[in-house]
Amino acid sequence: MNNMKTFFKSLLPGIFLFGFTVGTGSVTAMAKAGADYGMSLLWTIFISCVITYFLINLFGKFTLVTGLTALQSFKKHIHPGVAIFFIVALTTQICGSVIGVMGILADVCYEWSKSFIDGGISAVYFALFFIAFVYIIFLIGKTEVFEKVLAIFVAIMSVCFLINFFILMPPAIEILNGMVPNVPDTGADKSSFLVIASMVGTTVFSGLFILRTILVKEAGWTMADLKTQNRDALFSAFLMFIVSTSIMAAAAGSLFVKGITLTNVTQMIYLLEPLAGAAAVAIFTIGLIAAGVSSQFPNVALLPWLLDDFHQRKPNLKRTSYRVIALVISCLGLIVPIFSVKPIAVMVSSQAFGALLLPATVGCIFYIGNKSSLMGTYRFSTVTNIILSLIFVFAIVMSYMSFNGIMSTLQAL
Repeated sequence: MNNMKTFFKSLLPGIFLFGFTVGTGSVTAMAKAGADYGMSLLWTIFISCVITYFLINLFGKFTLVTGLTALQSFKKHIHPGVAIFFIVALTTQICGSVIGVMGILADVCYEWSKSFIDGGISAVYFALFFIAFVYIIFLIGKTEVFEKVLAIFVAIMSVCFLINFFILMPPAIEILNGMVPNVPDTGADKSSFLVIASMVGTTVFSGLFILRTILVKEAGWTMADLKTQNRDALFSAFLMFIVSTSIMAAAAGSLFVKGITLTNVTQMIYLLEPLAGAAAVAIFTIGLIAAGVSSQFPNVALLPWLLDDFHQRKPNLKRTSYRVIALVISCLGLIVPIFSVKPIAVMVSSQAFGALLLPATVGCIFYIGNKSSLMGTYRFSTVTNIILSLIFVFAIVMSYMSFNGIMSTLQAL
């Protein structure tokens, strides 16, 4: 029993990262890809998860070797301004994420509540409930509690989406064919490039790798824990691939075969029922709620973690200033339900920062990972540098595609 507890505890940082990554944004991106293009973009999920595993593992090992987190090393070995850039960029991105996640979550719950109550329950009440729930957990102020509560929601989310996968899955041959890289034709009303960019953006998230180093240091891991670190990184990436594939397959097996496109995840509530029944809708909704709540925990806590990390203080979420910061960030989730509009400016700036972040993150780890004075005999190998260079080029291409998508969206307004 003790061995099982130790094993599970060693996986908590990976589960935490998975919960951070797979939120309503990921669900929306994967569901849209499945509805618009079937399983033909499955290769994108696979490549994204492989890159994510490589970077999680690399950033984690960097902290094991140096004892420094990514942010601390950027500040000390590049320039404090670089570390400040990452804090500002990630905070901006997280604020946009909180607005979007809570808006989608509240709207989905509102649509689903219409099945039980005439006229449904206002989205504002759902938003208030989820904001209060996450904030109360934050007030406890312990990362261990965060990790355990988030693990429960991750388990619920994973089970729900896997059940939906088996209910709605397309033929196995289509799933296998999806592993062959190809870019579907782009019509006047659809952009496969933008869908691919959004899928990559929600999986290969820079904040994930920076947070990874903080969690590894807080766990107290050293080079003696290298195997545990590697296993934890692999487990996190594996969960991302399985759950993301399940979401895509559910949409492909239900909406794509009927020729129904998806513009927002709320459509899944009333589109799924005639195709797969009320049970599939309930399972999908519960999974979506778990995904949204699991991503809100790290969203709310990220800025306090980054600030403590920057100042090289022991993480303490109980600071009064951090509780105020968390409350302000949490309340951003009320913008969409109250005003019934999408805050375009915040969302666009969030995505624009996101487009800049991945190449910057890869460039910074490439630089500090090749400093002999810092890494010693663990300086990055030639193979590692080649892979990082390929990821950097990939990140530049994805950023260009994302930026073009943002400009097209603005021009269409």
